Amino acid sequence: MAISSDLTHHVDSREIPGARAKVLTQSRLLELREQARIAGKVVVQCHGCFDIVHPGHIRHLRQARSHGDILLVTITGDVAWTKRDGAPLIPQELRAENLAELDCVDWVAIEPRPTAAELLAEVKPDVYVKGKEYERSDDPRFLEERRVVESHGGRVVFSSGDIVFSSTALIRSLESMADPYHAKLTSLLARPELSAPALHQRLSACAGKRVLVVGETILDTYWLCDQPEIASESPVMTLRPIEKRQYDGGAAVIARHLAAMGARPTLLTCLSPRPESALLRRRLEAEGIQIEAIASDEPQPEKQRFLVGSQKIMKVNNFHPLSLDAERRDRMVDIAASTARGFDAAIVVDFGNGMLSPVTIERLGAALRSRVGVLAGDVSGRRAALRHFLNFDLLAPSEAEARAAMQCFDESLPVVAWRLFQQTGARNAFITLGAEGLIACSRKPGAELAQERENLSRVTSEYVPSLIAHALDPLGCGDALLAAATLSLTTGASPLAGAFLGSIAAAAQAQRMGNVAISAADMRQGIARAHAAKLVFAPADSDTLASTGSASP
Repeated sequence: MAISSDLTHHVDSREIPGARAKVLTQSRLLELREQARIAGKVVVQCHGCFDIVHPGHIRHLRQARSHGDILLVTITGDVAWTKRDGAPLIPQELRAENLAELDCVDWVAIEPRPTAAELLAEVKPDVYVKGKEYERSDDPRFLEERRVVESHGGRVVFSSGDIVFSSTALIRSLESMADPYHAKLTSLLARPELSAPALHQRLSACAGKRVLVVGETILDTYWLCDQPEIASESPVMTLRPIEKRQYDGGAAVIARHLAAMGARPTLLTCLSPRPESALLRRRLEAEGIQIEAIASDEPQPEKQRFLVGSQKIMKVNNFHPLSLDAERRDRMVDIAASTARGFDAAIVVDFGNGMLSPVTIERLGAALRSRVGVLAGDVSGRRAALRHFLNFDLLAPSEAEARAAMQCFDESLPVVAWRLFQQTGARNAFITLGAEGLIACSRKPGAELAQERENLSRVTSEYVPSLIAHALDPLGCGDALLAAATLSLTTGASPLAGAFLGSIAAAAQAQRMGNVAISAADMRQGIARAHAAKLVFAPADSDTLASTGSASP
C-alpha cells in the first residue's frame, strides 16, 4: 500500500501552504496514523495545554521527537480548559499554529475532551511522552492516560527534568506585574453594570435606535508612500505615493459607526454639487444612512495624510472653510428640528470647517433638546465653541480641548469638568486622555451650578483606562467613542457603562488604519476581550490594513 507523502512534516509547500498543513482534523489524524502504522513508523505523542510555548516546551518536544519517527502534539481545546480559571490566554487555533511552526513537530490536533485518554485510545501512539514532574504523579487523569497507552502496548516516557517551566506560572507572574491601569480595569469589571451580560444586553438594546448626526463630512485620504529620500536640489524629504485609500470621515463616520452597531442614523451635513459628493451620498446610503443635505458651494473638505508603513509623515488640509449664509443656517436648524422629533438621540459635532457657528450650535441645541432623548456633542480642535453646547447630556472633548475652552490649564480635571458644567449646563463629560484612557465626569442631581466656587462634591468622576496597549492609528477614536457612548445612553445605561462601551469602540478603531465603521460584532468581541483578558484569534485574511478603506493603485 502506498504511504502518503505527508506522514511527516516534510510537506510539499506547493500542495499545502505553510505550517497550517500540520494542524489536522481528528478524521485526518486517524487516517494518517493508520498509514504510519502500516509503514512501520513510530508515532510519539505529547499532550498538554501549551498556552505559552516557552523554552521548556521546546526542549520537551525535541526530546520527544528523538523517541520515534513522527511527533504528534495534541492540545486541550478551549472548551475543556480546567487548569486555570476562565479560559486559556491563547486561543486554541493560535496555540495549534504556534506548535505547527516548530520543525520538530509533524502533526498537531485539538482535543475538545477534558483529558487525552479517549484520544490516546483512538490514536494508540507507540510512545507517550510526559514531563518529568508526572513520573510520581497520582493525578487520576494522568493515571488513566497511562493505563490506556500501556493497554495497547505503548510506552510512557518521561522527558528530562533538568529545566522546568510552567505556562501557568509565567502567566500569573505577568499578571502580578500588572500596572495600575490593568488593576483599575480589573476593579471596574467587578461592577455589575460592566459585567459581560449587562454590556451585551445594552448592545442588543441599541438595535433600531434612531439618531440624528449633525456636522461636516470630511474625506480622509491616506497616501501610502515608498521609503522617503532626500531631494538632490535641497535637503527636503521626497515622498513617492504608491497607493491611495479614502475614507468617509467627520460626521459621516459617526453615522457609519451608528449604522454598523444596528442603529438607524440620519446625517445632516453639507454636500457640494460636485461628483465626489454624489458618490459620497451613494456610499453612505448603501450603509443604511439617511441623508439630509445642505447645499454648499465649496468642494467636499478633504484631509490628506502621507504614510510610510504605518507612520504618518505629513498631513495636508485640502479645503476652504464652508461659507453658509443666514438662510441656509436657518434651514439647517429647521431640518434638524423636524427630522429629530421622536428620535432617541442627536449628536452635534463641530469639526471647525465653518458649517457650525457658535450661534448655530446654540440654536441646534435649543431646537433638539425637547425632541430627543439623549443630546450629545463634541468639537475637533481647541475651539471655544465647546462653551456653546448648552444643556447637552454628554460632551466628549479631549483634555486639551476642555482646558482650552475653559481656560483652565493648571487645575485638576474635576475642576475643569465642573466649570464646563457651570458654563454649559451639561450633565456628563467624557474627557479623553489619549493613550491613557478617559475620565467620565458627571454632575450629581441637584448640583447648584450658579455657585461661584467649585463644588467638587457634586461631581462624580470615574477613570476608564485605555483598552489597547498600542494604537495602529488614533484617527477617529473619539468619533467611535462618541457614537457608542451616545447609543448606549439611549438604552438607559449609566454614564460609566456608556464610557466603557465608548472605550471599547475607541480601542477597536485604534486597531484599524483609517476611519472604518465599528460593528456590533466588533463591540461584542471587545467586551469578550476585556473580560477574558486574553488574546483574540483573528484569521490572517482579516489583516486590518489590507481590508479597510477603498484602495486604488
